[in-house]
Amino acid sequence: MAEPVQRSAPLVWRGGAFFPRDRFVPEETAIALSYGRSTYAVMMGTPADLEDFAVGFSLNEGIVADPAEIEELQVVPRGPLGIELRMTLTSGRDDAYVKRRRHIAGVTGCGMCGLESLEEATRLPPRIASDLRLPAAALAGAMAAIGALQSLNRQTHAVHGAAFFDPAAGVVALREDVGRHNALDKLAGALARAGISPARGALLLTSRVSIEMVNKAATMGAPVLVAVSVPTAFAVRVAEAVGLTLAAVARADGFEVFTHPERILAEAAAHVA
Repeated sequence: MAEPVQRSAPLVWRGGAFFPRDRFVPEETAIALSYGRSTYAVMMGTPADLEDFAVGFSLNEGIVADPAEIEELQVVPRGPLGIELRMTLTSGRDDAYVKRRRHIAGVTGCGMCGLESLEEATRLPPRIASDLRLPAAALAGAMAAIGALQSLNRQTHAVHGAAFFDPAAGVVALREDVGRHNALDKLAGALARAGISPARGALLLTSRVSIEMVNKAATMGAPVLVAVSVPTAFAVRVAEAVGLTLAAVARADGFEVFTHPERILAEAAAHVA
């Protein structure tokens, strides 16, 4: 199985001349997610933290409701073809999956492709009810800290990161991938496997915030989502509707809160319920 980072030797053109240099680039490979004997999705992603990816994707797609419903998980290298994440579900969950699979034409990491109707595409995720309160300064500090934690991005400057901030412990988990959806799925799997509830803190993203990212965050049950880029208007509307605090445009001097600002406190003191 390929390493997540590879060495390349491009020719650099600057100042009117070429010169060689070494550069690290992120690996990208086809990753098939299979349940039983059928493949549900094939996506391009970074070959790292694949067990977390399999569990998080399964949870965020609603294929399982708990990691324990995956009886067996195998990471199967398929040579130049890519990697298969082969899962066996519990009997009851497998029956539900087979029935659901008959109605899906195709799916990708965006979480939208393959839906059969506009109603399905605009269906709201679960509503978030949370009394969590977080200090703005702590969130800003956590966002500033995740860059140093992104080992793959420090080498390549080309991968997305998704992290979880626990107000009692700081940034407790971070996952990376060339795909922003994959990074968040990997984080969801890492938290679930570690028994950490996303309801305890905030999700931190180095990517833009589209509707799919809001849907995944709400499905995870996270009350706060902070990102570096501007959200789409649709993402803002859905975050408002489902009770998700959405902050974005995170920079060294602060961030902008688009929805449910009551969870973010200007003062240093915070109450965590």
